[in-house]
Amino acid sequence: MLDANDYRTYVLPHQRSLFEQLGALGVPTIHFGVDTAHLLQVQREAGGDAIGLDWRTPLDEGWDRIGHDRAVQGNLDPVALFAPWPEVERRVDDILRRAQGRPGHVFNLGHGILPGTPIDTVRRVVEHVHARTAR
Repeated sequence: MLDANDYRTYVLPHQRSLFEQLGALGVPTIHFGVDTAHLLQVQREAGGDAIGLDWRTPLDEGWDRIGHDRAVQGNLDPVALFAPWPEVERRVDDILRRAQGRPGHVFNLGHGILPGTPIDTVRRVVEHVHARTAR
């Protein structure tokens, strides 16, 4: 729970170093934090091939702040998976609409899967996203 100045001072140098070291391995990296909408630009400076967006940040707004030359991951509220299917589908479609079919969006939950999440709903979400984004 840092503000941007403290993040820049105390975290950014270490995160940048970590992402530089991981970059040498040639594996994709994702920089993710929860409730970090105010840090998206600084997280971009730190590194990562993609920046994770939690469910509190509308996908299009977060991506605009990060820049469209960077991939994003997210951002369905994990609690939404407990809702009836029409509500889940509405939320998934809203995220996909906000992505506007741009390359570089990794559809995901905005932070982890909760205990007791209905597995059938998770399957339906995966199938729905694949059907809507097939090229």
